[in-house]
Amino acid sequence: MSTTPKLVSMIVPTYNQADYLGPCLDSIWFQDYPNLEIIVVNDCSTDHTAQVIEDFANSVEADEVSFASNYNEETDAIERTRHPRYKKQGRILRIFHNEQNMGSTRTYNRGFQAATGDYCTYIASDDICHPQMVSELAAPLDADEADFTYSDMFVFDDQGRILREFKVPDYSFEACFKDWYLCGVSKIYRRELHDRLGWYNNDFLGNDHELFLRFALAGVRFKHIPKTLYSVRTHEGREENVHSSSNWAKLLEESKSLVRTARAALANGEVQ
Repeated sequence: MSTTPKLVSMIVPTYNQADYLGPCLDSIWFQDYPNLEIIVVNDCSTDHTAQVIEDFANSVEADEVSFASNYNEETDAIERTRHPRYKKQGRILRIFHNEQNMGSTRTYNRGFQAATGDYCTYIASDDICHPQMVSELAAPLDADEADFTYSDMFVFDDQGRILREFKVPDYSFEACFKDWYLCGVSKIYRRELHDRLGWYNNDFLGNDHELFLRFALAGVRFKHIPKTLYSVRTHEGREENVHSSSNWAKLLEESKSLVRTARAALANGEVQ
């Protein structure tokens, strides 16, 4: 029986998030989980995102750091131990640059269609993963207790201040899909779900809501991990793309429609 931890594919779709992408990638690389595939998909960013990605890849290969490790009395020198900044064992870095702007959902799908892991997730490129996120969320999948796991999170601002701790509910279809959409930001799930149930829907801005409702209606097993494992950066003051006023209004209308779909499915006995 293999003892190698399952490979987890972490998709990082990004567009014009150069100021935030480096810390996001670091937070993924320094997970305590030992087997990660990190797939970065740049959707034709017009800022210096491409340079940030190149610098990160170069740093992974070459950067060294050091720490004071010994005082040599004979030479009166404080000696330092040098080591690579980034560990390479158990890490695969794959980078894609879209040839033309594809939009968020198609960019997600490009990353997921390239993924080779047993489990997968996507990480917004301005967010931060806490070091135990993957190990905590993968454990119930390994134990076959769930197909999809999700956790609580912080909401924080550009100064790094925590605005609130967001405790999402333990899973029930009613709490997570019928009342409102309350799961899925900090999450990991089995990659084979895409083979069975499809990809993110290009017609939706709220692509995660639509897909995860599709999962739920198909009987996918969800499990809440009541730990704060992720930090979501607020978009206040930089309401762009999906978070622009016009798109945000469309996203909320989509979410209301999906909630109505969930309520109708529950009323019709379609929920497994």
